Order: sequence, then structure tokens, then C-alpha cells
Amino acid sequence: MATIKIPTPLRVYTGSQPQVNVNGVTVGAALEDLTARYPELRPHLFNGGELRNFVNVFLDDEDVRFLDGLNTEIEADANLRIIPSIAGGSW
Repeated sequence: MATIKIPTPLRVYTGSQPQVNVNGVTVGAALEDLTARYPELRPHLFNGGELRNFVNVFLDDEDVRFLDGLNTEIEADANLRIIPSIAGGSW
């Protein structure tokens, strides 16, 4: 099974789990499996059927946006990471 590492701010939606094992042959299928099990997480990751602008998903060290996005194929033992962008603050 592939694993998805969950960032600390989103762990409240996964029962405090730092990573979740998921099924899927693509990044999109893996995220669908994740959000099917944890539906409250979906609006924090997706805007409709697309990843939210400030959500980055990495397959190992590669941002999937520079691969095939949600259609990026993954192996059964893939390691995915969700990394929300951080913005704001002042000078």
C-alpha cells in the first residue's frame, strides 16, 4: 500500500495520524481513497475535482504538478506527502 504523510495542521481530520496507508494506482486515486475514509479532509485538499492552489503533493521528492498531476501513476509502495503552502505575515 502507498502511504501519504499528513501535515500537522490536517491531522485533526485523520484522527491525529501522521501518515495513512491508501490504495490507488495514481495520485488522484490515492487521494480519493484518503478522502473517502476521511471526508472532512476533502475540502481542505480539493476545490471541486482539482487540488486546491495552495496544496502541494509530492511523490518522493517530485511535485506531482510537474509530473502528470493527479494522473501520475504510483507504485504500491509509493510515498506521498501533502505539503500545504504557507502564506501571510508582514515585514
